[in-house]
Amino acid sequence: MDRNRFYIEKIRFHLQEEDTLLIRGWYSQNNPQKRQVKVYLDGQELATKVSIKSGVTVRQRYLRYQENISEELTIQVKLPKDWQNKKQLSVVDTRNSAQWLIEKVSVKQLKKKQNSVEYFIETANVSENILTLSGWGIGTKELALTLKLDGKPAKDVTIKKNYRRDVMEVFEEVGNSYEAGFQISTSVAGVKKVEVILESADKKSVYKTSVAAAASGKGSAAGINAFQKFFIYLRKEGVSATFNRIRVKLFHKKDTFTYERWLKDNQITKSELEEQRKETFSYEPKFSIVVPLYMTKESYLRALIESVANQTYANWELCFADGSGEGSPLEKIIKEYQKRGLDIQYEILAENKGISENTNAAIKMATGDYIVLADHDDIVAENALYECAKAINADKNIDVLYSDEDKIDMAGKKYFDPNFKPDLNMDLLCSMNYICHLFVVKKTIIDKIGMLRSEFDGAQDHDFILRCVEVAQSVYHIPKVLYHWRCHINSTAANPESKLYAFEAGRKAVEEHYKRIGVPAKVEHSSFYGMFHTKFCWEEQPLISILIPNKDHIEDLKKCMESIEQKSTYRNFEFVVIENNSTEEETFAYYKEIAKKENVQVVYYKGGFNFSKINNFGAQYAKGEYLLLLNNDTEIITPECLQELLGYCMREDVGIVGAKLCYDDDTIQHAGVVIGFGGMAGHAFIESSRFDTGYMGRIMCAQDYSAVTAACMMTKKSVYNAVGGLTEALEVAFNDIDYCLKVRELGKLVVYNPYAELYHYESKSRGMEDTPEKVERFNSEVAKFCERWEDILQKGDPYYNPNLTLDKADFSLRV
Repeated sequence: MDRNRFYIEKIRFHLQEEDTLLIRGWYSQNNPQKRQVKVYLDGQELATKVSIKSGVTVRQRYLRYQENISEELTIQVKLPKDWQNKKQLSVVDTRNSAQWLIEKVSVKQLKKKQNSVEYFIETANVSENILTLSGWGIGTKELALTLKLDGKPAKDVTIKKNYRRDVMEVFEEVGNSYEAGFQISTSVAGVKKVEVILESADKKSVYKTSVAAAASGKGSAAGINAFQKFFIYLRKEGVSATFNRIRVKLFHKKDTFTYERWLKDNQITKSELEEQRKETFSYEPKFSIVVPLYMTKESYLRALIESVANQTYANWELCFADGSGEGSPLEKIIKEYQKRGLDIQYEILAENKGISENTNAAIKMATGDYIVLADHDDIVAENALYECAKAINADKNIDVLYSDEDKIDMAGKKYFDPNFKPDLNMDLLCSMNYICHLFVVKKTIIDKIGMLRSEFDGAQDHDFILRCVEVAQSVYHIPKVLYHWRCHINSTAANPESKLYAFEAGRKAVEEHYKRIGVPAKVEHSSFYGMFHTKFCWEEQPLISILIPNKDHIEDLKKCMESIEQKSTYRNFEFVVIENNSTEEETFAYYKEIAKKENVQVVYYKGGFNFSKINNFGAQYAKGEYLLLLNNDTEIITPECLQELLGYCMREDVGIVGAKLCYDDDTIQHAGVVIGFGGMAGHAFIESSRFDTGYMGRIMCAQDYSAVTAACMMTKKSVYNAVGGLTEALEVAFNDIDYCLKVRELGKLVVYNPYAELYHYESKSRGMEDTPEKVERFNSEVAKFCERWEDILQKGDPYYNPNLTLDKADFSLRV
């Protein structure tokens, strides 16, 4: 297989320019061989115009291919006026005189494309004889939708349209006001066949399904079988795009398969569960599992109750608040389990007041010491309450507990998408609700902070969790999967625009958190829904002293300093260049030139290379309250880089802030440090794409880590002095990790901020560990580091997870 070939994602007609084709795709290695795509019509080459996009949106669009795709090519092809009289279009990948045929499309197929409305039906279902169809469609003009039932125009049809940012990112020429999304609902009592006619100007498409197919969940893309998908996709998108989809299935198995294997090796055994049932604790807290109900599917409700009934720890109660209204069909099911002797509190609410108020009604019934939040269609692992009771008995100060979780498919058979979380990570929690389930809180905490707040519906759990952990004496993370969240296995394809209210509620919840703790901050939505970007609003603009050790390589130094001078939006900084054993005359001439500037000092360190000593020496000359340790082979990417670092560093609870560092090929060099990687410590997500999200979005989220690299590290000067700066016995290796761990011992946080981005051209100044003396020094420093930090090396990094591998930097599962 030619890994460097061009892959076609879609061929379509431009929606505004007549007789113009758009061919969208990518090169898997971002075209290192400088190939060209050429287009022929019956052998005659056509003029093409190529545009290239890169960045987060491109990376997000192609995540399913798992190939770090960060560049998207769009080839615009102007067809001749007589193209409809021709026979075949060919797309050819070329390099020099070599050619590779990528795709052949008949003119007959092109005519069909030209006359059709682009559309996609995402969901089709029937409930109580009401058919609901949702999806998107787009054409040259506003989309008109009509519905036929058994061949006759439907009456009393409700059609709602909505804006779809994901669709507009692909069909950019239409403009941002186009409402491509739609939801159609109508009664289908006695109906067999359904047709949706989509029209836009002179374009028309017809979608057909049966009521039976919709009722069984097979009326949409999610419901059809693999062979149907193959032929539909082949007919619509052609051989090349279809081949791409097959290639993904065959050569890039999803994490669900890996997780299935992991489960076989790590799932709790029946004998272990039986041992737990026999165990008694000196303190046996009562757990109240609170669940809001609303027209819950019977099978889901039974699965939830059975999962609680099977708990290996016995002191619990279930509290159900049913918002289904008088005559709720759920009452019969609940009474059945109550007759079996299960401790179930149940109340039918006078009205459905929404997720928050319904949950609050369940909390009011609770008599337990700890409240456990659960959703009405999820499953609690058999050992969940046992693990909570065990943790509480080990530490009576625990006020809040949470566990790892995974997802379970709608049939309740397949487990997938595990979320293995770090211990309490407040900055990650402010970036997204990573805690979610299982969440357990002491009842006295709720008495103090209040219950769920309906103004945050959609993100009510995020708001509640933030308020709980703010006042908790101790928050404990159980690194075991104790909760199974029921979710459609293809739900990532669902329309995120429909949950904008929830994302906005989450943003407000984080902003409210900062107000409560007295930190001035503005919270914005990030490039990815459900992730948030905090911008701190400090009034002060303190001086930053940028310490740059340097030995010759003045071109690197110049690029580094000029990138800050020319790009940085934050202007109150000084440079302290620390000269160390340069030999070239040009270097010293450059020092004289830059020393004339008001905000530049050049200081001269005498002695052999010792990174710790050099920086400690330079820090003595720093006038600023904040130090930025910076390698001379770096270049800032984001103009807000200094501001982003400083924003976090000015917080009282923060001692150090690190940045996202990238190699010049846009792969990651540093996105935080995990203690234990490679046996010692290593950079997270190294060599992943700069535009990747990482495991559970962690590349993209500001968060706390145990350490960050000193290639770009901001710290308070007061903190630097308090711990004695860098440890000078560590001349080269691990001195930055050691410094971070010393600062952590002070109780200060180390934060990784992905919004501060730099290129790092990687240690051009120093050379390799290529002599016996250097190797011995390195081994000696490893021994010193291990001796000093034996405890964390043995226990594991609290900001990682013991279920994830230490052999690779991608947060994959531990085998």
